[in-house]
Amino acid sequence: MIDRIQWLGHSTFRLQGPPLIYIDPWRVARNAFLADVILISRVDYDHCSPADVNKLCGPDTQVIAGDEAAKCLDGDVRVLRPWQSITIDRARITAVPDGGLSGNSLTGRFRDLSYLISMDYYDIYYAASTAVTPEMAHFHPDIAILPVGGGHNGLAGIEEAVEAARILQPRWVIPSHWGTSEGASYLDVRAFQSAVGDLAEVVLLEQVR
Repeated sequence: MIDRIQWLGHSTFRLQGPPLIYIDPWRVARNAFLADVILISRVDYDHCSPADVNKLCGPDTQVIAGDEAAKCLDGDVRVLRPWQSITIDRARITAVPDGGLSGNSLTGRFRDLSYLISMDYYDIYYAASTAVTPEMAHFHPDIAILPVGGGHNGLAGIEEAVEAARILQPRWVIPSHWGTSEGASYLDVRAFQSAVGDLAEVVLLEQVR
């Protein structure tokens, strides 16, 4: 499954399906393949970009987001609440409550969501942030995509990302939210890789352009 996960830069990923899933598309190429599914985790501009979502939408594309992010997007958006699931083709997508700095409001609405994607006998967890939450103890994905924020853009830092890996117990960890001025540096990623140690195999994907 690792070879079917493509990093398009920053926090944007493409999962080769079926279905073809994009997560948090930002600055994607105009000739990119149209999506079957688009997942939006956060309302921040580098995660919720209406222009990029529109680039990838075909007539049958399903866009999924939390209630706050959905307000920022055009067209029909399927809103998922925490722990709601939807099955699309061979993928089951579950919204997971995220505990990042902007995750929970006082009204109980979840501004941010993480996603658990089950496809072809693998569970892939995409974290909106690496803030450790009690919910993380309830599932153990095969692959965890964790932002190594290093304190950037309100994300938790390397220590929290390592703790998330310890609780989630994935076989593989893929760092995200790095390689741009809005994200962590390569040195941050290598520090994370060193700190994870034997907890999991850290996979540094080459960016697909």
